[in-house]
Amino acid sequence: MNQSNETVADDAGEPVQFDALRGGPAGNGEVNLDMILDVPVTLAMEVGRTRISIRNLLQLNQGSVVELDRAAGEPLDVFVNGTLVAHGEVVVINEKFGIRLTDVISPAERVRKLR
Repeated sequence: MNQSNETVADDAGEPVQFDALRGGPAGNGEVNLDMILDVPVTLAMEVGRTRISIRNLLQLNQGSVVELDRAAGEPLDVFVNGTLVAHGEVVVINEKFGIRLTDVISPAERVRKLR
């Protein structure tokens, strides 16, 4: 855990200094995640995307095929609350769809994509 103090500017451009984060309630330097383990998050798998005009959207009906920006066999994107966290492939288990994670995005890479 980074123990250095962080300095940023507020809305008026004045520097604001934050104290370094310390260990959890136990005070032993370990982070206790028990408080957030039951917080629900939205997990979404994306097969692909496309952009179409409203005219073409209104012409869609049963049996229409929409071409996506992803080739067959490419990994799906796995998002948690809108943030890409992994890639995977579709599997079928007991007649239900699932996803097998093939690549998990590292926390460092997720932070890098935010910038």
